Amino acid sequence: MPPVNKKHPEYERIRQLNAIGIALSSQRNHAQLMEMILSSARYITGADAGTLYMLAPDAKALQFAIIQNDTLKVHLGSTGADKNHATLVPLYHADGTPDDRTVAACSVLKKSTINIANAYDEQVFDFSGTRRFDTKTGYRSVSFLTVPLCNHDNEVIAALQLINKLDASKHPIPFDAADQDIVESLASQAAVALTNQQLITEMRVLFDSFTRVIGAAIDAKSPHTGAHCRRVPDATLMLARAASGANFPGLEGFVMSDDDMYELQTAAWLHDCGKVVTPHHIMEKSTKLETIIDRISSVSQRFDILARDLQQQKLTLQLHAARQGVEPDGQALARYDAELDQLADDQRFLEQANTGAEFMSDADIQRVQALSRHSWVNIHGETCYLLSNDEVLNLCVKKGTLNPEERQTMEDHMVHTLKMLEQLPFPRHLQRVTEYAVGHHERMDGKGYPRGLTREQLSIPARIMGIADVFEALTAHERPYKSPMSLSQALRIMGTMVENQHLDPDLFALFVKKRVYLTYAYKHLRPEQIDDVDISRLPGLCEPVDQ
Repeated sequence: MPPVNKKHPEYERIRQLNAIGIALSSQRNHAQLMEMILSSARYITGADAGTLYMLAPDAKALQFAIIQNDTLKVHLGSTGADKNHATLVPLYHADGTPDDRTVAACSVLKKSTINIANAYDEQVFDFSGTRRFDTKTGYRSVSFLTVPLCNHDNEVIAALQLINKLDASKHPIPFDAADQDIVESLASQAAVALTNQQLITEMRVLFDSFTRVIGAAIDAKSPHTGAHCRRVPDATLMLARAASGANFPGLEGFVMSDDDMYELQTAAWLHDCGKVVTPHHIMEKSTKLETIIDRISSVSQRFDILARDLQQQKLTLQLHAARQGVEPDGQALARYDAELDQLADDQRFLEQANTGAEFMSDADIQRVQALSRHSWVNIHGETCYLLSNDEVLNLCVKKGTLNPEERQTMEDHMVHTLKMLEQLPFPRHLQRVTEYAVGHHERMDGKGYPRGLTREQLSIPARIMGIADVFEALTAHERPYKSPMSLSQALRIMGTMVENQHLDPDLFALFVKKRVYLTYAYKHLRPEQIDDVDISRLPGLCEPVDQ
């Protein structure tokens, strides 16, 4: 084999082509990739001008993606001055027949290269528009080389058109066979690069849509937590952006790239995916006695029975006195009235306890247990009680509406989330999605779930999601068991959670100092929830925060 002559011009062009191919394959920015394709083709052929067309979505026209002309100092599209150059070149006439007179259209439709030595001598193709352009600008468009770009399915996705190859004297000359070969090779590499980028974009859009569909399904499953899966990603990214590069105390050196932010956003959308297997009646349990129906109505009917019995006893006393011709015992009547009033008060108490809106004190729990012993005898001679054991268990829940068994079932959604996400073959740039998504119910003291991790075992993004999840839950206005919290109330609660080692203190301080809570509030909260926050009086802040 003869030695390679590295000084031969064609060797240098091949070397340049290889370098261009490597650069094209590594370019991730779509606009810059398109610009690189055209610039490289012009550079390797010595073309003065050129256009990159992209096939329109309906495949019936070509769109001007980039236009470059050194002589006229024109640079349109992509990263140039004009990014909205949306002129179309139709591929078909109005009657639907193919346009074989326009060079670019013909090249695309026939999937073939068209090399024109001199447009002013050309008889086959219509260059009237080019000539009008030349007359208007003083330019002279002579030689043309038009090459279609085909993907792996041999479908045209773009077209590359070079104009006026220049000689050493800057005069336009025809593109030769070597130019055509090398541009066709470049076009093939460019098509691969564009197709790969398009496929990556389409896969990302598909994956993003998939994650959002899961979030939307969970939100739709429970109107009471509706929009939670959509709002948590917002709060998460707001706090992550504030923390990234801020060098805030305790977060020194923490920086997140765009890819890191995307990974965290994906985790935020999937953070509650395990709720798809959580029983609907538990997710939708808006009161303590709710099952398929709210059993407080049955309790109310039992109060009616007790009240009816008291009224009958009172009437019986009055009737007996009337028969005796005497006045009824006033103390006995007063006692019946007092008992009826007490029944009404007890009923109001249980109805209020059933909402789960307030913390149940030990005294309240004792009162529920005492009321459960109220009884009557039915027509079968059976003793019936005001409350069943299950109703007592539910009404004595201190906080919220879920009893211990139901709360465990609800918390198990994190176990299901972990199992579901561990089965997904996340690519390398999404390897930490599972870690972030399942960490938002962990506590800084290791008493959280599902894995009982401590602050030191949790990454900063996972701790960020914990802050975001709690803040969204506190300020959400769809929860039936509580009124929408104001900002000041929510932040006080979060500060107490920091003191109880539930939330991260450094991230909470950042959340407050950087006013992330206010940015979120203006986007998602009702106006009446946005009140003034006295930051100096918030618990959970190690040092006073400047107002």
